[in-house]
Amino acid sequence: MKVRPLHDRLIIRRIEDGILNYGIDMTLDNNPYEVGLERLVNLDKKADFIGREALRRIAQDGVKRKLVGVEIGGTPMDMNMTRYPVKSGGFVTSCVHSPRLAKNIGYAMVPVEYSTAGTRLEVQAPDGARSAVVVPMPFIDPKKAIAKS
Repeated sequence: MKVRPLHDRLIIRRIEDGILNYGIDMTLDNNPYEVGLERLVNLDKKADFIGREALRRIAQDGVKRKLVGVEIGGTPMDMNMTRYPVKSGGFVTSCVHSPRLAKNIGYAMVPVEYSTAGTRLEVQAPDGARSAVVVPMPFIDPKKAIAKS
C-alpha cells in the first residue's frame, strides 16, 4: 500500500482540472507568471507590497520558463513521486493516467521556447523515454462550459 496525502482519484481530478499543488507544481522558486497565475497579480494596487518591483520587471521582460500541460504517450502511468526530466530542459512536476481522458496527463516546467501548445517533448520516465506534447490547461472543460450545480 502506498501512503499519499490524497486519494488517487483526487490527484487525477486535480490534474484534469488544472489545479496546482504547492510544493510540487510550484514552489518559492517560482513566480506567478511562470505558473499561469498572472491574473492574480495587480501591480497597480494602491497599497505597497513586497516584490512589486521584481514582479514588474518580470512582467516587462517575460519569463525564462513556464509551467505547461502535457500529454505523455505510452502505457498508463502511476502518479509520479519524483520529477521526471524533460530532454529539452525542465521537468515534469505532476503526471498520472486519466481514465476519463484515456491518456497520461500532467504538468511540466519547461524553457519558455518549448511552452507553445503542440510542441513535442521527450520525457525521461522511470521506464524509459516517452514522447509528450504540450497542451492547454485545464484538461477538462477549459472554457468552463459545463453547467454548475
